Order: sequence, then structure tokens, then C-alpha cells
Amino acid sequence: MRRVVITGIGAVTPIGNTAPEFIENAISGKSGATPITKFDTTNFKTKFACEVKNFVPENHFDRKELRKLDPFCQYALVAVEEALSNSGLDISSIDPARAGVIWGSGYGGVTTMFEQTMNFADNGRLPRFTPFFIPRSIINMAAGLISIKYGFKGINFAPVAACATSNVAILESLNNIRWGKADIIVCGGSEAAIDEGGIGGFNAAMALSTNNDSPETACRPFDVTRDGFVMAEGAGALIIEELEHAQRRGATILAELAGGAMTCDAYHITASHPEGEGSKNAMKLALEDAGLKPEDVDYINAHATSTPLGDVSEINAIMSVFGEHAKKLNISASKSMTGHMLGAAGAAEAILCVNSVKNDIIAPSINARNIDPQIPEGLNLTLDKAQQRTVNVALNNTFGFGGHNVITVFKKFRE
Repeated sequence: MRRVVITGIGAVTPIGNTAPEFIENAISGKSGATPITKFDTTNFKTKFACEVKNFVPENHFDRKELRKLDPFCQYALVAVEEALSNSGLDISSIDPARAGVIWGSGYGGVTTMFEQTMNFADNGRLPRFTPFFIPRSIINMAAGLISIKYGFKGINFAPVAACATSNVAILESLNNIRWGKADIIVCGGSEAAIDEGGIGGFNAAMALSTNNDSPETACRPFDVTRDGFVMAEGAGALIIEELEHAQRRGATILAELAGGAMTCDAYHITASHPEGEGSKNAMKLALEDAGLKPEDVDYINAHATSTPLGDVSEINAIMSVFGEHAKKLNISASKSMTGHMLGAAGAAEAILCVNSVKNDIIAPSINARNIDPQIPEGLNLTLDKAQQRTVNVALNNTFGFGGHNVITVFKKFRE
């Protein structure tokens, strides 16, 4: 089976608009949660989120181009540009038919959808829509725009699996390269859903934290006082490449993408299975796919969104798969810093997994002061401070509404 590696990363996140800045701030335990600036939150239960900061679209796109781009596409294009630069890829030297894009989003152009619908309502229901309404809105447009910009003519599609979306993109990139369908794939996900509909909708579902007095500590996975997730936005991009293709061009290999798996809880539209049945099976299958045993794993970047049911469900699944070895693992919840980037979360967290196996350092879980008594004692939840340790294998856990479970496995690269 063809080996697959990561050769480039790029990010636009609430704690950094480049991959190095994102990694540095994650390692230092910086929170990205602040009061919402995108709209008036007076009448909303939740008044804060993890917005992307200091992102000036005009620094990246001309005025004519911006008319065509929803923010989720803007974030995607900027993150991909960084990832390709980081990979050192000379686009003119590759076969464009063997280069693909798998890029997802949970919501797509929801900002455009909301703005255009409100304009329709405010203007006497007259159908005066921008001609770019549909191309700005549809979820597959980011994947299409990336291919158009770089001339990649191979496999191209947009997976959608709610908050597991961009981990699906990574797994599908792995499989398509393994199957010989491509040599190099740009993959990841982007999201820009911090608006009245996004906040109001998740408030109605009682999924968001309402700790408005202390936004920076509101996302507190594993803490007994956690009260919901914190909405976030941004993008994560990875360049996934067949090993020999990368070696022939002299690429710097950041990590090996060793395996992955997808399952479904088949249980509930929004809630995780209490015992983590689906995520347990996904972790087992991902390790089997990577040819690894539970005791080979050093680190798990947990999905851990800071919801009362979800965090315990995931820990139950980890205990079931890893047994006593679970106490030898590092487990951390990077959403405690970034918030929940929804469809972009898996890709952003994959970047932290790649960094962990490359540089042997694990970003912390912040804000957990009183660990939920339902969580077994003796687990290393990497509280408050980054921890240095040898990381040969890291798992990236992502779960989504509808019961989707997606796990990817990253290894330290060795010849």
C-alpha cells in the first residue's frame, strides 16, 4: 500500500492567522474567545465566540474577487496558499491530473445565505439577489475555487459530516492516494458561521455556553461546570502527498498519515452515544487501518467540545479502547483555546497532531479547574501547560451531529 505523508500546513484560526502563529498560541494556552463583534448580541443568550481576528480580506483579494467570495471561501484560499507555500511545491512541475482537492465545510456560505435572505425580507420581498448568491453559498465552492486558482484537475469534492467534516477530507485524501487515484491532494475545511442564525440556532438547541461574564474561560472541556461549546470560525489546510512523490521533489515531510476510520453512532441527531459506542469502534478501526496497537499511541487530540454529555462519552470510549494504557496517554482538548471551528475543526486539530509528532510537544487543555467526577482519575488531560514528550503516534478524534465519528492517525515519519 502506498505510504502517505503531510508536506504542508496552513491555518486561519481564532488564535492565529498562520500555522506557526496558531501553533505557538495553542502551545502557550491562549484563549480565542471574546465578545462577538459581527452583530448586535443584545437579545441573544450567548454574546461571545472565537472569531478570527485581524483578518483583512482586502489584503488577500482584490475588490472584484471579493464580490464572489463568502468568508468561508476567503479563509479557505488564504489557508491553502500558506500550506502550498509551506510544502515547497512547484506547481508547474506536477501533473495537474494527479493533483486534487478535497475541501469541506459544515455550513458553507451561511453568511451570504443569511445576508441575502435578510435583504430580501427588508426590501419588501423583492427578488433582488446578487448574481453570486448561489456560487457564494454552496459548500463545494471552496474546493472548486482552490482547483481553479492552482489548476488542479484531479479528484475534487466537498465532504459534509457536520463537525467531523474536515477529518473526512483528510481520510478521503489518504484513501485516494493509497488507491493510486492521486499523488497530491490539498485538503481541509473552513467555516464562517458566527452570525445571528448560527448563534441563535445553537442557543435554541442549548448547545452553546452562556458564560458571558468570562468568555475566555467558558470553553472548559472535562470540567464539571462546563455548559456548552463556544462557536468558532476559520480554516485548516494540509498538503497530503504520496511518499515517493514527496521524496522525488525533495519535500520536507512533517508527519506520516498512517490511517483512519469512519463510523456512525446510529443513536441520536445531536447527542453522542453515552458509552461512546461509535467513537470506540472508529478508534479501533483507525488503529487497525494504521497497523497499530492501542499501546502504540502517545497522544489523543480529543473532540471534547465542553458539552456535559459529549466529553464523558468520549472518555468512556477512550477507556474502552485503551484500558490501562489510557493513563499513559496525553489527552488534550484544543477547543478549549480555539473554540469549536465546526467543519474546520478536524483540520485545525490535525495541524496540532502533526506538530506533536514532529516536535514532541502537546498543546494543553485550558480552563478545567474541577474535573468531572464521571471522568476516571489518573488520566493525563494535559491541563493548563503544554507538555514535552516523545510522540510517535497521535490520534485526531472528531464527531458530528448525526452520529458521525471520524478518526485519523498521524505517525512520526521514518524512512
